[in-house]
Amino acid sequence: MAAGASDLTVHALRLGPGQELLSSLVAFTEERKLRAPFIMTCVGSVTEAKLRLADATAENSRLVHLQGKFEIVSLVGTLNREAHLHICLADKEGRTFGGHVMGDLKVFTTAEVVVGEASDLKFAREMDDRTGFPELVINSRSEHA
Repeated sequence: MAAGASDLTVHALRLGPGQELLSSLVAFTEERKLRAPFIMTCVGSVTEAKLRLADATAENSRLVHLQGKFEIVSLVGTLNREAHLHICLADKEGRTFGGHVMGDLKVFTTAEVVVGEASDLKFAREMDDRTGFPELVINSRSEHA
């Protein structure tokens, strides 16, 4: 389901060593009452990550917990209360690991994040019986003011 075009507002934040990236982003969007936020870009590093791998189903969520020093080479997704983020991390050898962010993204040196908000839209999540997961629902703000 698609929604119409929207104006864009841009926000930026920088997280420091030891902060947890996912919970910090959710808190940031809630404090600012953002209704259709998404990640535009992120540069930084982490020492931990808990990821759900691609073969997961609602009945079988295979998780991996990474520990070490990793560069964030990509972070994408939507940031409503039930954030849906995917990340790609590179280790000291340049090997990459990626998946659905479950948490435990502990910042190593920094995480510089630019968050966009579709000013005319509202994101929500509803359970989708076909996938077994809460999936994105896009509404115009005028429909759900």
